[in-house]
Amino acid sequence: MSSLEQVVAALKAQAGTGDRGPPPVDKWNPVYCGEAGFEILRDGTWRHEGTRITRESLVKLFASILRKDADGETYLVTPVEKIRVHVEDAPFLAVRADRHGEGRDQTIVFTTNVGDVVACGPARPLRVALEGGAPRPYVLVRGRLEARVLRAPFYELVEWAEPRDGKLGVWSGGAWFELGAA
Repeated sequence: MSSLEQVVAALKAQAGTGDRGPPPVDKWNPVYCGEAGFEILRDGTWRHEGTRITRESLVKLFASILRKDADGETYLVTPVEKIRVHVEDAPFLAVRADRHGEGRDQTIVFTTNVGDVVACGPARPLRVALEGGAPRPYVLVRGRLEARVLRAPFYELVEWAEPRDGKLGVWSGGAWFELGAA
């Protein structure tokens, strides 16, 4: 049985336990099994051994057991094994931003390419890195896993932004998140 088939079988076994929430990958401490050819490209494409994984349900299933450890590496984790995944940028993409409320009382909610819905705030912060002088925004999804905010939702953030101390930023969940220079 290939490593891909083993991971899918372990996930199906876990799904059969009646658990309705996300798998508790942060509580699992499985044996590291090495690499199995998994990668997530910068554009959000998932590949296994060089072949694109096209089944959305399979991508979402794998995304549900993804974990980034303190060593900075990202893994697919089941109760019995841990497989390294090469990630070019961030494992998820924030494809949509919705604003609830306005100003200091607003909350910005991001939706990812794999269906996660994240309310930005102190527990799920927004950060902006610079790449070649251009802003590259990210929002924390869970654990240490982030979603890169795509251009269209970032432009919406800029529309909702306000100046503060020479910087442009947005409020969400009672916290101020800097986007860049005003």
